[in-house]
Amino acid sequence: MSEPDRATPDGATPDEPAETLREAFGSAVRKAGFGQVAPGEVPTARSLLAAVGGVRGLIEAILPGLGFLIVYAITRQVLPSVIAPVIVAAAFVITRLLMKSPATPAIAGVFGIALSAGLALVTGRAEDNFVLGLAINVGSVLVLLVSLAVRWPLIGLIVGVLTNEFTAWRKDAAKRRVLTLATWLWVGLFSLRLAVQAPLYFSGQTEWLAGTKLLMGVPLYAAMLWVTWLLVKSVYDRADDSSAQ
Repeated sequence: MSEPDRATPDGATPDEPAETLREAFGSAVRKAGFGQVAPGEVPTARSLLAAVGGVRGLIEAILPGLGFLIVYAITRQVLPSVIAPVIVAAAFVITRLLMKSPATPAIAGVFGIALSAGLALVTGRAEDNFVLGLAINVGSVLVLLVSLAVRWPLIGLIVGVLTNEFTAWRKDAAKRRVLTLATWLWVGLFSLRLAVQAPLYFSGQTEWLAGTKLLMGVPLYAAMLWVTWLLVKSVYDRADDSSAQ
């Protein structure tokens, strides 16, 4: 007799936790920026705007940093410069709560801004307001490089979830090459940010650092999304044409 399937008290099988994890990952990806642009379709201005959170998300992403830059340029003081973005971000959270709209993105934003402000206040150096952002870029580069080193490029995993292919794309040499290239492009984006911003941080050029972070933030992210999905479209179009023949 074969060994009976082991089941949890609620009737779940051992495979269900993995399935639940995959579903949770898929849900997170679809809600993220990548998930707002349909794989295989040419990105539109509307879809790219949705990828950065819409008009509201764009404003919430830009205004705190712009507030820091303006206040620091005027006062040259750490306290008002780092408090201004916190106030702006907190106002966004309150606005979302009053309008009964999802506040999670704004809450996450104000938490990150407050942590950055705290670092700057502790050290007394305005440029330390950007340490967290630099660390995120370093972490992103490392994660992407590890995914490439183990031959599971992160962009491939994300696109696999969005197209419901999961791991099937790895069996297609053309898709694997393009998705690997796309992952390298994202490595390039985060590396470029570090190459420009890290020297400004270490040389204490706070205004230039704040300005370049704004320019290399949402605009560069949206441009990379555009390039990524054009690459995805090209390889998936070819795959569809081949299967139709």
